[in-house]
Amino acid sequence: MKVRSICLVVLSFWVLSVSAYATGINVNLGTAEAFAVLAGSTVTNTGFTNVYGNLGVWPGSAVTGFPPGIVTGTIHANDAVALQAQSDLTAAYIFAAGQGCEIDLTGQDLGGLTLNPGVYCFGSSAQLTGTVTLNGQGDPNAVFVFQIGSTLTTASSSSVVFINGGQGDSVFWQVGSSATLGTTTEFAGNILAFTSITLNTDANIHCGRALARNGAVTMDDNDVSIDDSPGCQAVPEPGTAPLLGMGFLLSLIVCGWQSRKQAT
Repeated sequence: MKVRSICLVVLSFWVLSVSAYATGINVNLGTAEAFAVLAGSTVTNTGFTNVYGNLGVWPGSAVTGFPPGIVTGTIHANDAVALQAQSDLTAAYIFAAGQGCEIDLTGQDLGGLTLNPGVYCFGSSAQLTGTVTLNGQGDPNAVFVFQIGSTLTTASSSSVVFINGGQGDSVFWQVGSSATLGTTTEFAGNILAFTSITLNTDANIHCGRALARNGAVTMDDNDVSIDDSPGCQAVPEPGTAPLLGMGFLLSLIVCGWQSRKQAT
C-alpha cells in the first residue's frame, strides 16, 4: 500500500510537470529570424538608429535614413531574400495567432503586471503604461505569446523586464493591426504586426525584432537588437519533453518492480 501511494504521488507530479510544460509554443520565424527590421511597404528612419541584424522590405522597395542610421547586417530591398523572409513571417504570424489563449487580459493595462510563461490574449487593443515583468520561472527559454486583436501601444518610458530567467527572443507580440512604441520605451521581444510598426524617439527593442507584414516600419533614434547581438544570446533548449517522458517511463519501471517485490 505504501509503494502504491508513493507511485501515485510520483505520477501526479509528472502530470503536473507536463501541464506546466504545455504552455506557449516557441514561434519559428524561419529566415525572418535574421532580420531585426522587416517591412511590407517602406522602412524610414530619422536620426542615429542602430539596427543589429538584417533590414528588409518586400513587396515595397523604399529604405530611407540609412545613413545616418547604421545596419550591422545586410539591407534587402525588394529582393528574393526579403520575399522569403516575408513569407516566413506570415507563417509565424499565423502560428502565433493560432495558439490557444490561456489568460484573457482584454481591457487590462499590462503595466504593473507580473506574468508567467504562457499565451495571453487581448480581444482588441493592448496598452503598456509603466513596466510589465515577465517571470521566466528559472527557464531561460520561457515562451510568452501575446495575441492582440488590434493595436499595441506603449506609453513613454514604459518597459518590459525579466526576472528568474527568460529573454526577449522567446517573447512574441502578435499584433492584429499596428504597434506603436512611445518615446524612451525599453521593449523586449518580437513584434509581429499585420500592418505597421512605429518606434518613436529613443524607443528600443532589446533581444527582439520589428517585423511588419504589410505596412511600414518607422524609426527615430532607436536601437533594435536581434537575439545573437551582444547580451542577447539564447540558451540552448534542453529538451524538456523528452526528459519528462523518460522520467515517466523510469517511474513506471521502478513502481512495477517495487510492487512485484512487495508481492513476493
